[in-house]
Amino acid sequence: VQLQAFGGGLVQAGNSLTLSCTASGDATFNGYDMGWFRQAPGKEREFVARVWWRDGSTDYAESVKERFTISRDTAKNTVYLRMNSLKPEDAAVYLCAASYLRTTRALPGPDYWGQGTQVTVSS
Repeated sequence: VQLQAFGGGLVQAGNSLTLSCTASGDATFNGYDMGWFRQAPGKEREFVARVWWRDGSTDYAESVKERFTISRDTAKNTVYLRMNSLKPEDAAVYLCAASYLRTTRALPGPDYWGQGTQVTVSS
């Protein structure tokens, strides 16, 4: 599965941004758990949110709960990350990831990674 992430950019603190993740070619996300991770300069990559494709169940990092929403559009085979009330500490490269029949949070990590999209938050 080749993943493509879109939607990063520069936003002011307090504003919103929506990221998208799709699969290239004819690949679908059936049976996959889809996740968003992020990595800021000098920091470890961290989990942000995940959604189980089959039933839409979600899970979030504590730092983004109540502000970020992960969702999926099964018709468009796309995963979204809506980020509200952005803070400077949310600035990072955001990466889309997928794991087949297991959570993307499980070790040793996701089966597949997409390229990152940069999110910059100005204060």
